[in-house]
Amino acid sequence: MPSYFASLRLPRLILWCYLCWYLTIAVLYFDPSPGLWLSSLGISSIIGSALLLSIHSPGRRLDRWTVFRLFLMPFCVSSYSCLIKGRNFLLIFPPELKPNLLALAACAGFLTLCLACRTLPQARRAGQPAA
Repeated sequence: MPSYFASLRLPRLILWCYLCWYLTIAVLYFDPSPGLWLSSLGISSIIGSALLLSIHSPGRRLDRWTVFRLFLMPFCVSSYSCLIKGRNFLLIFPPELKPNLLALAACAGFLTLCLACRTLPQARRAGQPAA
């Protein structure tokens, strides 16, 4: 797992930060309504299928993570929009400072983890202990 995080490039880092932001806001503004989550699953299956069809080409096999992301993103978008509805968000940002700082801290924590994973192998190659 550390080698995966160490090898992430900017586009994937951004996607992971999106997920960190989403999870933070989803936890802070969680709504247990089954309708919200079932609607999000329905939208995810419709849009995810359409996205899958749009990138399909004969002979090209997509890896599982790509397919998973094609379905995860519409789920996150639809559930996020339901969770923030009527809460005075400015685009994706909560009106209070604390949730913004927590979501930003989640992203920063993830980026710090990735940076640590990148430096860990370098320390081992240089013969230094990786403590």
